[in-house]
Amino acid sequence: MSRGLTILASLCFLSLWASESEEDAIVKVDPELSVIKRGDSLPVDTFEHATDPYLEGYIQALIDSSYYEYNVIVVVKDHRVTLYNLPKNDLVAKSIISYVQDLPGVTSVEAKKALTKEEVQSRKGYTEAPRVSGVWFPQTTVLFLPLIADPREPVYSVNWRWGDKVIGKSTIAVSLGDDFPIFRWHDVFRWHGDLQIGVQAGVWTVFNFTDVPDHKHNMCELMNTDYLVGIPLSYAFDKWSFRTRIYHISGHLGDEVLCHRDHLVKGRKNPSFEAFDWISSYQFSSGLRLYAGPGVVFQSDDSFILKPLYAIWGMEVRLLGQKLNYHRLFGTPFFAANMENWQEHHWDLDLTLKLGYEFSKLQGVGRKMRLYLQYHQGYSYEGQFFKHQVKYGEIGFSWGF
Repeated sequence: MSRGLTILASLCFLSLWASESEEDAIVKVDPELSVIKRGDSLPVDTFEHATDPYLEGYIQALIDSSYYEYNVIVVVKDHRVTLYNLPKNDLVAKSIISYVQDLPGVTSVEAKKALTKEEVQSRKGYTEAPRVSGVWFPQTTVLFLPLIADPREPVYSVNWRWGDKVIGKSTIAVSLGDDFPIFRWHDVFRWHGDLQIGVQAGVWTVFNFTDVPDHKHNMCELMNTDYLVGIPLSYAFDKWSFRTRIYHISGHLGDEVLCHRDHLVKGRKNPSFEAFDWISSYQFSSGLRLYAGPGVVFQSDDSFILKPLYAIWGMEVRLLGQKLNYHRLFGTPFFAANMENWQEHHWDLDLTLKLGYEFSKLQGVGRKMRLYLQYHQGYSYEGQFFKHQVKYGEIGFSWGF
């Protein structure tokens, strides 16, 4: 009996080993088999001869699953796709067109504003379906793209900083932040754009590695942590986007600083304030964006009083982008410049420059990862050091919109 069980177990092991070897052999022969492609979900053997209604229904289902809140209508003739009711937001419209262009079997994609009488009649039931005036918790994209080079834009990032004479000549700066959209209204105001309200939050922390007191027990010291929470209201149509925001920000010295640096503890202040800003952005092309707007500090702590007015302006450039088809990604070099002038700083220029490479999905205007070099000259953004002049360089990466 035991000999029979041994033989049976050996046969099972050999069978499993053989099946694994066959799978390995397939991958070695054709590595593409291990890559999931959009075409894998299509009947590839008959797709080139598929009828227009079949292709039309398939593309309509794809768009409805990813961009359902926009009620885009798809019409297909001779495998040429026409899209109607595209959103007024130029960036979102282009992302939908790119989404369709990438589908196998599509020969061309065209965008139009209105259906012909024949198309209206043939799709009467669909076009006269009740429209949704808005959507809760939209996930397709943001209406106002974050400012890449703004040092206080909520994003996930890790940077190594050198040359900061205020915080430390060698520091690590970490941030955690995001935008959470709550509700988006469609076809708003005379420009028929989208209006969105959300919540914004961020945390920025810096660790000093230079001249650390009691260094035998401490590699670094937590110097400062800033907290931000805001309520942004965004509006976008065509190439324009706007963000008006009310927010609170406060800074707090780190525990090691409180323990080891008496001169800072004695001079401890509460850099806390509430402000309102309005930023207007214009997307000249897919590669060039300009923005500018004013801000007002309407409340600051008595121990850290700030003069009320400031202005933000800047630009973002993306060039030489290319598809990374194997990984289904899009990569592009970028350059961004953010300038600020604060009344508190006697209107002196705060300049932040960022140069790097950006990775994103092929479709959609979703989250991106950026690798970059950064240079800042002006004033510190770290809590109670806000009124100190600094200049430093950084190398790092970020993840966000």
